[in-house]
Amino acid sequence: MDNNIKIMVADDDRNIGELISLYLKKDGYEIFYCENGQEVTENFEKEAPNLLILDIMMPIKDGYQVLKEIREVSKVPVIMVTAKGETFDKVLGLELGADDYLVKPFDPLELSARVKAVLRRYDGEEKEDDTEILTVENLQINMTDYSLTYEETQMEIPPKELELLYFLASNPNRVYTREQLLDQIWGYDYVGETRTVDVHIKRLREKFEGKNSWEIKTVWGVGYKFKV
Repeated sequence: MDNNIKIMVADDDRNIGELISLYLKKDGYEIFYCENGQEVTENFEKEAPNLLILDIMMPIKDGYQVLKEIREVSKVPVIMVTAKGETFDKVLGLELGADDYLVKPFDPLELSARVKAVLRRYDGEEKEDDTEILTVENLQINMTDYSLTYEETQMEIPPKELELLYFLASNPNRVYTREQLLDQIWGYDYVGETRTVDVHIKRLREKFEGKNSWEIKTVWGVGYKFKV
């Protein structure tokens, strides 16, 4: 395992935080531990972690607020963590830009597998994104800096929405099922509902209402396509 990989672990339960840190240290990662959301945002840029494991229910700033602030400055992968029985809106977490989630208590092997899968996926995206700029009529998607320009105006857009739009637009007129889109955008190891895709598609359509030569079209009984 690459010892240069740093993981920031944020959990207000010190016992759980230290347990997660112990498991990850055994895998060879460098760990930076935070007890609350405020510590994460204060130390994030200085520590520059390669991955963030973020508990949701924390004092001062909860996980959702922290994730929102982190996504304003970085696309570093984030795994959300919640205790069994706590209310956890998976769709909200994913819309804000989370890459995966875990429910406590979890098996150390599952934690290790999720971390490796997210890092592997992120590393692959980084290598692919070196020169990836896609232009379709009045739309330009730049995966190098995760920016989007529509009608000559730069728009704010959550990372997963941008990745979904880029993937569909890169394969015009090709139909993808919801399961295929989950695999492509969230990864084969993501255990989620296909409704996640529907929510992201709905939000994308709301952003681009108007007369365009392209559209994200529903193919009933199958899935979606970027029609041009």
